[in-house]
Amino acid sequence: MSAPPPTSARSQQIVTPARVITGLCLVAPFVAILWVDSYARIEPTLFGIPFFYWYQMLWVLISAALTVIAYRLVRREQDRNQRAGATAETAEGGEAR
Repeated sequence: MSAPPPTSARSQQIVTPARVITGLCLVAPFVAILWVDSYARIEPTLFGIPFFYWYQMLWVLISAALTVIAYRLVRREQDRNQRAGATAETAEGGEAR
């Protein structure tokens, strides 16, 4: 098993727009579901299903979509950081991985 690539503590603590958006994507479903007063009612119904139920089921789908968005944002940022690290190594005379 190989050791993880070395990273500086500073690069792990940077707040980027992608990380902020990721955090919002992951927090939004919790806020929407835990704020029960916003959906604790029967009307409007959807195909005879009270609002209370279909609102929660809708958030299951929304949560899945937001999680995929958050995952892709984090992966894109990680890939960009890895490419930048490889480019820096190449510029310093090392080998790119």
